[in-house]
Parts: sequence; C-alpha cells; structure tokens
Amino acid sequence: MRHIKFLIIGVIIIVSAVETVDAQTLGDGLFARITTNRGDIVVRLEYERAPLTVCNFVALAEGKMNAARGKPYYDGLIFHRVISRGNGDAQDFMIQGGCPQGTGRGGPGYSFPDEIDPVLKHDKPGILSMANAGPGTNGSQFFITIVPTPHLDGLHTVFGQVVQGQNIVNTTRRGDKINKVTIIRNGAAANNFKADQENFDRLLKQTETAAANKVQAQRQSDLAKIKADYPNMQQTSSGIFYTIQKQGTGDKPARGKNVSVHYTGKLLSGNVFDDSRLRGSPIEFQAGAGRVIQGWDETVMDMRVGERRIVIIPPELAYGERAVGNGLIPPNSFLIFDMELVNIK
Repeated sequence: MRHIKFLIIGVIIIVSAVETVDAQTLGDGLFARITTNRGDIVVRLEYERAPLTVCNFVALAEGKMNAARGKPYYDGLIFHRVISRGNGDAQDFMIQGGCPQGTGRGGPGYSFPDEIDPVLKHDKPGILSMANAGPGTNGSQFFITIVPTPHLDGLHTVFGQVVQGQNIVNTTRRGDKINKVTIIRNGAAANNFKADQENFDRLLKQTETAAANKVQAQRQSDLAKIKADYPNMQQTSSGIFYTIQKQGTGDKPARGKNVSVHYTGKLLSGNVFDDSRLRGSPIEFQAGAGRVIQGWDETVMDMRVGERRIVIIPPELAYGERAVGNGLIPPNSFLIFDMELVNIK
C-alpha cells in the first residue's frame, strides 16, 4: 500500500511538472488548455480586445457562470461539427464544440452581443472564434479554424488563437471528446482578469451601452449624409425618404396583387449589392404580403405602374440589426433603391 501511495504521489508530481513547464513556455497571458481524446490544444485568449467573450468562456470553463451550476461547463462535451478533409469532407474549414446537447442546437440559456475587434481576424489556421446563429446570439459554442476564413470577419467574434496543438485541431474528428478545459494565468494582468458571473454581467452592461451609443452615432451620421446627398427628398411618416424620377400612369397595386419591380440596390457608400436590370428580369412578389422587406411593401403599394422612384429605407424597415449576404449589407444599414413598378398581374 505504501508503495502504491508513493507511485500515486510520483505521478502527481510528474503531471504537475509537465503542466508547469507548459505554462512557463507560454509567456505572460491568459490561456486555455483544451484536453481532448487526441491530445492538447492550447489557445491564447484575447482578454484585452474581447473581454466579455473571454470572460464568458473562462467562467463557463471554470464553472463560475450560473449556467454552469458550479461545474466545468465544457468538460465532457464533444466537437459536434467538424469540416475537414480528414473527416471526409471536400475541404478543410474548422472544428466546432461547446454545445451541451452535442447537436449544435444547445447553449447556456442566454446570449450576448458580438465583440468584433478589427485587429482580430480569421486570417490563419488556429483562430478561436464564437459560433452564432446571427448577430448578438453568442452563447457557449466556439470553433477553431483549420484554414484562413476571412469571409467570417465581422460576423463572428475572434477571441483567441492556438499556440500549441494545431496538429490536434487538424486531426480532430466529428464526435471527438473535450475531456477538460484548464485555464492558465501567467503574469499579473492575466491573474487580475476576473471571470465569473458578476464580472460578466458588468462587462455585458458596458458592451450593450457602448453598442447602443455606436449605433445611434452611426444613425446620426447616416441621416446627415442623406440630407447632404439628397436634399430634395420627401419623407413618409414611417421614415422612408423618396423622390419620384418618373411619374406612372397606371394603377396602384392592391394588397395581395402580384407585381413586377425592377430595382438597383446600394448602400449609402454607393456600393451596389443587387441589380435586377443586370439580371435582365424584374423581381415578382405579392404586394403588401410581407414577402419583401417592410419598406418595399410600403413603397410599392404607393407607386403606379410605370413609376420610377429613388427611395432610402431606414434599417428598421429593412434588415434591422441583421447582416445580410455574408456581410454585404451590414447591420443597421440604410438602403437606397432605384425602383420601377413594371406591371401588376
């Protein structure tokens, strides 16, 4: 028995020594060691550029969020989504985990805003980023890239990078297990970074306030640009700016009638995001039936056949806080349309 005790103590000493050596070689910073059935992945966490996101990840990992119920949240979960050649897919992409259900549909029971920093990009393998179902839907799911994925910039919050174990990322298969997530704090700054429910709530409030202020400032800037660039436009009671380029002579469509509309859509910057004329055919839809954005329904039902007008639709009557077309239309965008009511069927 005594011999066994010494063996156990010896194993503990060896394991502790390995962990200490690993930590020392990492340098100052906040790190997460993700121990999987294939080996360890060590990521450096960007707690200064994405404090809310890192706080959430660390607090979940250490069981300090209410949703974790005092237990390490990630321990025992799987990588439920893996897209890689090694996994049998056509191309390399990423590995995704953090779903308590193992299906990609689960989460911690809350969501928080994106924390996009222009310095942090999906520009290399090993980028740690938040998985989401759209803007402001971050929870517990994360992914690690196998290849650069620049098309995700601005759409997903980058909050870390692999510093050891990219080979483990590359060889991970769907269903592989996250045995344990260990947080490593090196240096005074990392040790002073608090990650728990209280600090998450504080950072969340700060982030939401800053985001609201940013949106409001951008809206005022957009309105000033509209007035400067289109000084003669009229405005509807709902907030749509418009000017009639060509008077129509036909009827106005009744609600539910099928209409054909030619259009060119662009942002206030002038970037064109769609053009039916280039495609050679107008769009067809039921007027006033909610088949298009609200600003379109309102505008089309006020037009006569043959009429052409320029309209500027505010975000609340367009796509609101959503980004559309992989970021082609950013959140909270005013949209400019050159619209022509071709006919009513």
